[in-house]
Amino acid sequence: MLTRNQALRFAALPLRNLASEYPNHLAHLLNGPDDLASPRALHPIFYGSYDWHSAVHGWWLLARCLRRFPDLDIAAQAEALFDSHFTPEAGRIEAAYFLAPGRAGYERPYGWGWLLALAAELRQWQHPRAALWGAALASLESWLAKAFPAYLQKLGYPIRVGTHYNTAFGLLLALYHAEVMQDVAAKDWIAQAARRCFLKDRDYPAHYEPNGDDFLSGGLVEALLMARVLPAEEFAGWFAAFLPDAAVYRPAMVQDRADAKGVHLDGLNLSRAWCLRGIGAILPAHSAKLLALAEAHSAASLPFLESGHYGGEHWLASFAALASEGL
Repeated sequence: MLTRNQALRFAALPLRNLASEYPNHLAHLLNGPDDLASPRALHPIFYGSYDWHSAVHGWWLLARCLRRFPDLDIAAQAEALFDSHFTPEAGRIEAAYFLAPGRAGYERPYGWGWLLALAAELRQWQHPRAALWGAALASLESWLAKAFPAYLQKLGYPIRVGTHYNTAFGLLLALYHAEVMQDVAAKDWIAQAARRCFLKDRDYPAHYEPNGDDFLSGGLVEALLMARVLPAEEFAGWFAAFLPDAAVYRPAMVQDRADAKGVHLDGLNLSRAWCLRGIGAILPAHSAKLLALAEAHSAASLPFLESGHYGGEHWLASFAALASEGL
């Protein structure tokens, strides 16, 4: 579980970055010259932390840490930041962005899932203004909750890469939202999508991982999703056929933390730790081995969150929180 010291450490990074507009990796479809604008004008809530999705999960992390420990020393500073960003007009602009021609697939599925996770976090937070902050996201949250199943229905093949387009990771984030919202219909379509995409998978080639800029394990995020949607006995049989020996996983070595792609491997280690812990909780016979692997992966990257390089510092703390306690 997340500790007070971890929460203070992790929250410090998004608190420093969420109002930093530059440097900014802006992925922006221009429909005409009038669409030329600054990141802050385009995304008045999610303009910081280098890119849109990193801002979204940076806000998720800040909300998670303060929901767990409301009296952190940084609470007043964080609350003021929420007040200044999560306004009705800013939320309207964020939602409208997705409705412009050609932008319906913007940040799909990674950013979509994180937005839903953030909305779920705000709904659980007992802060007196959390409901107001969540209301700023209501239009976009509602749109994504409808767009996600429609997207999965037309996705002919799951995407298993270890980066933003991974289908299983997006579904895990959407499932967290569905569980918090007690949305039975959403949990059903997520479970159906997971079964359709992954139930027949066998003999995952774990020895091919990682690719050089992975921050997710294609195999482990898929397995964690199936652990969440299948009955325990059915999952045990599926996992035995899918990944007979999880010990093939070893922490990835980061060669250069100044390289914004190379440092993805720190995220891989942390997200693997999250998955290994989650799977171990479902498989008691394997839990000791899986938890030991999780600890090794956390230890390989957790000390390096504050590397001094923005390429890692703008996002890795969110994955450290996943490694510590999951969603």
